[in-house]
Amino acid sequence: MSENPLLAPIHGITLEDYSAACARMGSGLSEEEVAKALGVELPVWQEANLLWPERMKQDATFHIVTLFGQYFGQADQHPKFSVVKAAPPSAEGNANTEKIKADKDYYQELEVARQVAYDYGVDGAQWILDKYGITIGDFQIAASRWNDQIHRDIQADYAGYNARQAAYKAKYQQLFAAAQGGNVADDIEF
Repeated sequence: MSENPLLAPIHGITLEDYSAACARMGSGLSEEEVAKALGVELPVWQEANLLWPERMKQDATFHIVTLFGQYFGQADQHPKFSVVKAAPPSAEGNANTEKIKADKDYYQELEVARQVAYDYGVDGAQWILDKYGITIGDFQIAASRWNDQIHRDIQADYAGYNARQAAYKAKYQQLFAAAQGGNVADDIEF
């Protein structure tokens, strides 16, 4: 079986390189830092950053997207980026970043909190960064690590999963409502 031509490196940047670079940019690295880590000039990185998504669109099998997600979730293990990291916002942020990658329940709670923030008109990703010091890139790495396990949990105990999600949602709805002076309909009685 021949190698998929859509997986050929672009200007020497493999899909694994590209995926790790995207994860690191989501964690605060600049395009210049990414290009330097990959050993290419900035315009070379920028062109690869345009072309890899185009290849993903061309792949009717979704194999490239699947591999991208896998490599994105393993970005902290990529040799070109293992020593190049954006400084964590704080020691607490670093601890929370490690915790979200190691503790599925903590990840799921913050995933709900982020969505509730959006529901209340707050940038959820920014709120997670401000409150917990976890960048969107690190949050997405955790998401890719927990995705399969969460799907298994849902299949094993759908009602329990939904009950936990509902409890998280109620907790953060109360928090955001209080921060905004209550919900619009709080004073309406039926």
